[in-house]
Amino acid sequence: MFPIQRILVANRGEIACRVFRSAHEMGIGTAAVFTDDDLGSPHARSAETSIHIDDYLSIESILAAAKESGADAIHPGYGFLSESAALSQACIDAGLRFIGPSPKSMLSLGDKAAAREIAMSIGIPVAEGFGPFSDADEIAKAATLLGAPLMLKAASGGGGKGMKRLLELADLNSQIESSQRETKAAFGDDRLIVERYIEPARHIEVQIFGDGTRAIALGERECSLQRRHQKLIEESPSTAIDDALRQDLFDSARRIAEAVGYSNAGTVEFLLGPSGGFYFLEVNTRLQVEHPVTELCTGLDLVRMQIEIAGGLPMIEQKQVRCTGHAIEARLNAEDPYKNFMPSAGRVLLKHFPDSVRIDTGLGDFVATRYDSLIAKIIAHGDTREEARQALCDALRETAVLGVYTNQTFLLQLLESDAFRDGQTFTSTVDSIDIGERPVPPEIELAAALVFQGPNRTAPVPWQSHPGWRIQ
Repeated sequence: MFPIQRILVANRGEIACRVFRSAHEMGIGTAAVFTDDDLGSPHARSAETSIHIDDYLSIESILAAAKESGADAIHPGYGFLSESAALSQACIDAGLRFIGPSPKSMLSLGDKAAAREIAMSIGIPVAEGFGPFSDADEIAKAATLLGAPLMLKAASGGGGKGMKRLLELADLNSQIESSQRETKAAFGDDRLIVERYIEPARHIEVQIFGDGTRAIALGERECSLQRRHQKLIEESPSTAIDDALRQDLFDSARRIAEAVGYSNAGTVEFLLGPSGGFYFLEVNTRLQVEHPVTELCTGLDLVRMQIEIAGGLPMIEQKQVRCTGHAIEARLNAEDPYKNFMPSAGRVLLKHFPDSVRIDTGLGDFVATRYDSLIAKIIAHGDTREEARQALCDALRETAVLGVYTNQTFLLQLLESDAFRDGQTFTSTVDSIDIGERPVPPEIELAAALVFQGPNRTAPVPWQSHPGWRIQ
């Protein structure tokens, strides 16, 4: 009998639904947790058991829910407690399986400063830098010594929290204060690393899995299109690297994982500089938001692999990994790009996603601003990059979410830009694009008018009956 019989997902939204899907396919029981904001949400309805908690960040509440539901394993998803060594250790202490790396691996690689030291010790290139420091004066001295352009980075967490890009040092003290304040609020730790800012740079990451002894690489993803260090579009393979560089990146990713006896899923992130050299950035000790891109290229179920490794089954060999075609993912967020990306909230009046591509979503009837703005991931795969791009553009045009603002049209602008078509995307690309005024196609106006007619069940649905239902 497989040792994992019921999994509690310590998360919400689309990633909780995603984990439940693999668990159900494996015949494993499921349990969900939800807060007041997520009462009746799709993820709470997707599990066999759902338990109310006050906070997704409460380890005590998560463990109590696992006990109440009869779960023998916990999957942390991404965000919240997903990179918490304390949760990993608490699961061990409670006799539960944690579907993720060990506390030791998290402490070694989840801390940017510690991971940077490990990378340097095994000969993996890192950007010039200093730290970590907690004292603001020490941070300022290091920044002055390094000189602009530079980055201020949180030592103990990711997701762009507390990260500041300084092209000059004119307002250095206020930037340090702001960075430390954000970092302390997000991670309870205000230590900062001062590091050389590389420009133009591409953001390349390698998906890895480990079994505690060896590690394998499941391909790379390019995540250069990002805003405020939040990724918007991810793709695999990258247009920027050749086979020789790809193998160097894979080798570096495997070596840093094996250096700490890493087990389960992780992602090793790099910056690719203008000269073609790469620099270690960080390790995310969890499943990534963009993991579907790798799944579509490899045909592997990464969540299933996580569960199997946590359950003691052997990991596949590197030679068994085969990548085919090209995959691109777009993150549909509840935000208004035409008002400085202001978060949007409210009741969802209508939602429609096409069935021509993969859709990962946990969108319910209401969007709140308390949690992440991601409401769906739209992922396309094709034999070629252009085939995947066209399929994703078509899918975005056929997507409809009414009641809240989304970045749907902005994603189309990015995918149809010359920079993306030519494969010339960098971490600064999004900031350089003039998105102009908000376009409102007549088809959107028609859809909104039909929604506000009221509960007329005989009224035609726009994308089924209106010949012009395609966002141009």
